[in-house]
Amino acid sequence: MNSKLTHGILNRPLKLAKTHDNCPSGQPELTVIFIHGIASDSSTFNNALSYLEGTKSLQNIRFVAFDLLGSGKSYKSDELNYDFTEQLSALENAIDELKIKTPVVMVGHSMGTMIVTRFADTHRRMVKKLILISAPVYREEDVKNPVFEKALDGFRAAVSRKSKEILEDKAFNNELKYIVSNPNNYSFLRRLTKPTIMIYGDMDTIIAPFNIPGILKLNPNITAIKTSGGHSVSREKYTKLVEILENTLNEIK
Repeated sequence: MNSKLTHGILNRPLKLAKTHDNCPSGQPELTVIFIHGIASDSSTFNNALSYLEGTKSLQNIRFVAFDLLGSGKSYKSDELNYDFTEQLSALENAIDELKIKTPVVMVGHSMGTMIVTRFADTHRRMVKKLILISAPVYREEDVKNPVFEKALDGFRAAVSRKSKEILEDKAFNNELKYIVSNPNNYSFLRRLTKPTIMIYGDMDTIIAPFNIPGILKLNPNITAIKTSGGHSVSREKYTKLVEILENTLNEIK
């Protein structure tokens, strides 16, 4: 990864905007980094962060969240491609500035799960565990199926009901093209070597849940937790993080 990737106007390395950075006790033993999905920003995790930081057993965790390029407080320009290369480079530069001295757990939601799996693949010493919330499990043959494009059209329509302007947004459209529809996403899941926990809702049709049993058989490093609900970062999902993070703290001691 080229962590020094720069943008012409900025003339400096791309970097994600940090929107949250807190350790309740001030003595971090573990750092948890949150990466949001498409058509969203880091506020996706506001309720989860409030809940986790209020949990007594998790006071020694440093919780960090970023906005991806083109979202929230991060840099946005039509000259950007908003592909894996740029998002990962900006993420790496932002994480470098954290000066992390603890093991790291990365939490991704939806499209963010694809980004954290790529990051973990190139930062195996840093990342101890992955937590993938509502991870799309699209196989290469799914992406090439015309039905998949129709599903994306349905997703665009759903998003436009909240904001019609987003259909003209380059970040949104390129993320769909280069990240969400990337045919290599499934192969990354297949070869992940870090302990990975998928959390998904039983009513979530966006993620192709019928592929989850297959990926669990192919990769013994991945386990899955099913909750009630749909695609969002709901209470049913983020409460599952408590036990996972408690276990991780115990593992590193």
